[in-house]
Amino acid sequence: MSSTRYTFWVLILVVSIAGLSQGLSIPLLAVLLEQQGVSTVMNGLNAAALYIGMVLISPWLEIPLRRIGYRSTILVGMVLLTIATALIPLFSHLIVWFFLRMLMGIGDSSLHYSSQMWVTKIASPKTRGRDLSMYGLAYGVGFSVGPLGLNLLPLGIWVPFGTLLVLYVVAFILLARIKNEFPDKIVQTEKKQNKYATVLRVGWLALIPSFLYGFMETSLNGSFPVYALRTGLSIEWVSLILPSFVVGSIILQMPLGSLSDRIGRKQVMLVCAIVGGIAFFLFPLSGENVYVMMVLLAIAGAAVGSFYSLGLAYSADLLPASMVPTAGIIAGINFGVASILAPNVNGVLMQVWEPWTIFWLMGALLIVFAAACLFNRQANSDKDQLQVQLQK
Repeated sequence: MSSTRYTFWVLILVVSIAGLSQGLSIPLLAVLLEQQGVSTVMNGLNAAALYIGMVLISPWLEIPLRRIGYRSTILVGMVLLTIATALIPLFSHLIVWFFLRMLMGIGDSSLHYSSQMWVTKIASPKTRGRDLSMYGLAYGVGFSVGPLGLNLLPLGIWVPFGTLLVLYVVAFILLARIKNEFPDKIVQTEKKQNKYATVLRVGWLALIPSFLYGFMETSLNGSFPVYALRTGLSIEWVSLILPSFVVGSIILQMPLGSLSDRIGRKQVMLVCAIVGGIAFFLFPLSGENVYVMMVLLAIAGAAVGSFYSLGLAYSADLLPASMVPTAGIIAGINFGVASILAPNVNGVLMQVWEPWTIFWLMGALLIVFAAACLFNRQANSDKDQLQVQLQK
């Protein structure tokens, strides 16, 4: 096995551990706060701390990535995650948890941004969709397994958190065995002050999926546990229903990535957005039938669970290689902003309106994106034109 492929597979294993961590910690803390009698609005605000940390750090992540490299940036993120995870069980104060969850967000964002950019760099353009889908698949597998850790809670609050700490040690060992690398240098003629505007102008459609994925993921993992408990579902059912979305994405993650390599990312995302939107609109009709809930979430996950990786691959199609890290920064900010909005918007909806409206909102967002894909006439030749402009 070449060193590049070895690095790829180490990153795949590490991101699966990171996915499991996030998949467990989000619903775990939501359940703990609900059991303490915290309101849905305050629960949502506390959950938003994770994504506030992401948004605060995202604009600056390109600096350490270029200065200390991919692996070192990932290791810094792992250290921050480890510290926050170890401290959360020691405190029960809402404000302390808020700041610790911010620290987790900073660590998560550092880890994911660096690993995503590393995979994008080492992936061949002909298999970029497949490789990034494999990355998304690894995260999805970990994320789907994560909520099962809720069943460890009856053994003591330390048990689920201790399990995460053991997995972090495994990630540190894996990362220690690969060589550090650095991203491509920016061409000197590129104007830094215009970089973000240029990426937004050329790759705006490719950056929307990161927002949508962040909103859906946080809505399901941060708000659905509260919605479920308030409609009479047990924690055990929540731990089984929640993974359905990610399990669905696992089924089609690789096929959709490979299909996008052949027929185009935009076409694949258009159809997927329509299917996912319909599944979310139908969700309220499931009533209290948990099996119908699981089927609909699995369909939605199969359709849109790979949106982040497809969007990132599409941005790499549209932009020069040196500008892809900038697109990754914007995608991370979009994800964080959406994840901040989701628990707060959903908390208000559940408090002042019908709880099921959170699913109609997700469906509506997907249909709007599908319309944008349908009417957009973005040409891939823009990438070549931009490359020529940058070299003048």
